[in-house]
Amino acid sequence: MTILLFAIGGLSMLWTASIVIWSIMNPKRRLWPVDEITLVKALYIWVPFVCMFISIFILGMLDWNRFGWPDYFRWGVGGPLIIIGHIVVYAGVFKIGVSATSGAQAHLKIDGLYKWSRNPQYVADIAIFAGWIILSASLLALPLALAGIGLLLLAPLSEEPWLRDVYGKSYEDYCQRVRRYL
Repeated sequence: MTILLFAIGGLSMLWTASIVIWSIMNPKRRLWPVDEITLVKALYIWVPFVCMFISIFILGMLDWNRFGWPDYFRWGVGGPLIIIGHIVVYAGVFKIGVSATSGAQAHLKIDGLYKWSRNPQYVADIAIFAGWIILSASLLALPLALAGIGLLLLAPLSEEPWLRDVYGKSYEDYCQRVRRYL
């Protein structure tokens, strides 16, 4: 079961990373963000991403506290990172909508969480991964979770050329005022 979960998580990670890297290298023929939301595009983007998250979660459960970290640290740091991360992700989805979260064009959001970060949902997802690394203290979940963090750090680079094309000077001005992450 562990090998299967690691394979599913790893292949999902590679698939998603290949989409992001392709889009960074070929912004005019990007795969992310999508030009329009269709069932097929939603599936090739979101199914692997969800499989990656689920694999990391289950691997962490199967290998719970392999590192032997104390409960006060795991629950005191990891738990809040996960909870706050989820709150921020869902607040971001609520703010820009499900379709914009999925890559569809919407109005440029520069208020709320977007006043402090151009990518608050990615930052929150990174917090969730980091929180799970700490809470689960799992050697099996660690490499996939770290790769997931790397992927989330790369993802904005695939979106920025498109955002510049769509929003022009408004986006450029926004980039001057607000950092990419924090």
